[in-house]
Formats: sequence, structure tokens, C-alpha cells
Amino acid sequence: MAELVRVETGGTHPAGVATIRLDRPPMNALNTELQEQLRAAADDVSRDRAVRAIVLYGGEKVFAAGADVKEFAGQSHEDMLRDAGRLSSALSALAAVPKPVIAAVTGYALGGGCELALTADFRVSADNAKWGQPEILLGIIPGAGGTQRLPRLIGPAKAKDLIYTGRFVDADEALAIGLVDAVVPAAEVYPTALAMAAKFATGPALALAAAKAAVDGGLDGDLGNGLRLESHLFASLFATEDRAVGMRSFIEHGPGKAVFG
Repeated sequence: MAELVRVETGGTHPAGVATIRLDRPPMNALNTELQEQLRAAADDVSRDRAVRAIVLYGGEKVFAAGADVKEFAGQSHEDMLRDAGRLSSALSALAAVPKPVIAAVTGYALGGGCELALTADFRVSADNAKWGQPEILLGIIPGAGGTQRLPRLIGPAKAKDLIYTGRFVDADEALAIGLVDAVVPAAEVYPTALAMAAKFATGPALALAAAKAAVDGGLDGDLGNGLRLESHLFASLFATEDRAVGMRSFIEHGPGKAVFG
């Protein structure tokens, strides 16, 4: 089996930061094999306690230009009834990583590539990158989270515009509508994402995981259930060493000076 996804640590990586790197030239098309390797990578970084923040990266030229259309074209309705859930769940495994994840996007993030970037907590875009959900141009709709994660991020009207038209969005518009969080020159995308991840890697890991669970879990339900989830997670953190360290540091030295293990 070809290695289409790698989890990289060490070297020039800041301490506690890992990169999930896609490597299926030329466009990192998300075929079945790559999807399953993404699922395995998500499991690896979730379980590795030394990894505290993750960068999701497709390389210098392209993030991911979508699903493997040739693979899709050969599948029947019966095939897709069986496989659609697997495709969605592979990307959902990345969204469920209980650690901060930053997508570093160069080139294209289209279709499944855009859906992959949507699984991250934050997105850093190259100033010449192109974003979009062009599935409608193939006579289908996004099938790996695009109709769900995109409207939750940018609102239903803007999401419908992208999904209904299939048009490409440049980096400036992506920033204006809230699809991306930062736009930088292409050569600075990966270093910027690593620097963002490094800041989270020194934070309180359990509190960050709880914050992610509270926000993401709250978006899946009504306000009342979200508030109950928040209260439960808030209370649970009082059993952690990080809470003790953080509050003791605040009392003794003021805010923002705690060093978490």
C-alpha cells in the first residue's frame, strides 16, 4: 500500500506539534486509500499524548483538489449507498481530533479538499489559493460534510451560494466570508500554521480539548443542551492538574504566565 498520508514530527517542528501531510501527486485527490489513511492519521495524533496541536497540509503546490472523480465515475448507486458513510466518517475522524488543528492551504481546496479543510479548527490560506464546492457541476452535492460544516461556519446563505453555483472563491473572498482565518503569501502558509499550532501546543491540553468539545458539541444541538454540556465540561476541569497550575500561577504571578505540562 502506498504511503499517501504521513504524520510528521520532530525536525523543524515546534515541540508538541505534528503535521498530517497528504502526498498523492499531482493534486492529492481523495481516493478511498487516502481517505482511510487520513482516518488512521487522525487516530494516531489523537492517541499520541506528545502531540498537542496538528497542522493539516497538502504540500507547497496544492492542498487537495477534491475527490477522485475517476473512482467516483465507476461507482453505482448501490456502491455509493455502501461507501458514502465511510467517506464522510473518514473526514469526521479528523474533525473529532481532541486537539487544535490548523489547515495550511496552498493551491486548491476544492470539493473534498474544501471539506477536508473544514474539519480543522482554523484555516490559513495562500493568497493565490482557490476554494469551492464544485460538486454541483458533476450533478451531485458535497458528500463529506460540505452541506453541514460549511453553513455552520459561514452561514446558510453564503454556503448555498458556493454549493449551488460550484464557483471558485479566491483567498480574499474566503477571508471576507469567514471561510478562512488568515491569508498570507504561499511561501508563508506552512510556517504560519506551524507557529499557530506552537502556541496551542504550550496550552492546557485538557482544557483545550474540553473547549473544542463544548463548541463543536453545542453546535450540534439546541442552546439548553449546549449549556448543560458546557457546565459538565467546565466542572470536569476542576479535577485536572492544569487547572491547579493555571489558577496558582494567576494568583502568584498574574494572568498569562502559567506553564502547562
